[in-house]
Amino acid sequence: MKPIFKLSLGALAMTAAMASIPAQAQQVTMMTGPQGGVWVPLGGALKAMWEKAIPGLSITSMPGAGIANVRGVDEGKAQIGFSNSSSAVDGMLGNAPFKNKTTKVCQLANLYPQYFQVVALKEAGVNSFKDFKGKRVVTQPRGNTAEALTAMTMEANDMTYKDLDKLNLQAGYTDAVSMMKDGHVDIFTLGTAVPSSAVMDLANSRDVIMVPADDGTIGKINAINPAYTKLIIKAGSYPGQDQDVPAVGYYTHLIVDCNLPDDMVYTMVKTMSDNIDSMAAVNKGMATLTIKDMAADAGIKLHPGAEKFYKESGAL
Repeated sequence: MKPIFKLSLGALAMTAAMASIPAQAQQVTMMTGPQGGVWVPLGGALKAMWEKAIPGLSITSMPGAGIANVRGVDEGKAQIGFSNSSSAVDGMLGNAPFKNKTTKVCQLANLYPQYFQVVALKEAGVNSFKDFKGKRVVTQPRGNTAEALTAMTMEANDMTYKDLDKLNLQAGYTDAVSMMKDGHVDIFTLGTAVPSSAVMDLANSRDVIMVPADDGTIGKINAINPAYTKLIIKAGSYPGQDQDVPAVGYYTHLIVDCNLPDDMVYTMVKTMSDNIDSMAAVNKGMATLTIKDMAADAGIKLHPGAEKFYKESGAL
């Protein structure tokens, strides 16, 4: 005889309630960037479109940074993060500042090019990276790609932070711009899109120059991490900038926990592809973004859900 199981009314009610919860229901955390940067508003736009497209999905946003976000996703502190291709590759390879190789970070989509921008007060006489010696520099805290690149560019020119008169590691662009406006520092370094609202604000208040990256420095940095390349900040990008300025470049992309459900990630990428205009309204650097650009090899493995969408759309 088969055993007979009796369910109480309470158990039946609980079973019915569980059945009514969408199968995709999930609470996830997304790490964006420092206040004043472009990742925060873009993260807000993505949160809104993803929660609308995926029933039951709830996303909590929190500040982050290029390197910190890779660590955050790998360590399970977040499931989605903005990052830079260079930082993700460093994590995968176990390059400094990562102590161990990342194993849980997957590629979701490329977004737009990022520029390592070096802004100096005109009166400081900084015309190249070699002129950093003895100057006062402000950048973001350790864990930011801009901070790592500041140290790398100095090392490529036979200097360390000890050669500076002063180093300030600030929490966000707003504080750094205020310090530059007040003349407390000579150089501001940041990694973001062009034009940057922070640099625009500064250039409208003080006479500044965009310090060019020389080929020798770019070559040394590229040898350390092939994700770094040469990009051009076009003339007229900022007030008073009348010439093209070469810069160390890389690409902003979205990373996810490799363990996120395939169907969820598939829908996330599809939703992005259907809303490129909306994303470009937040960040003009994405105005020419295509599905093929989103799918381009960033140096780390694609999440299976993203790979499925890209193959179906013909981007792979």
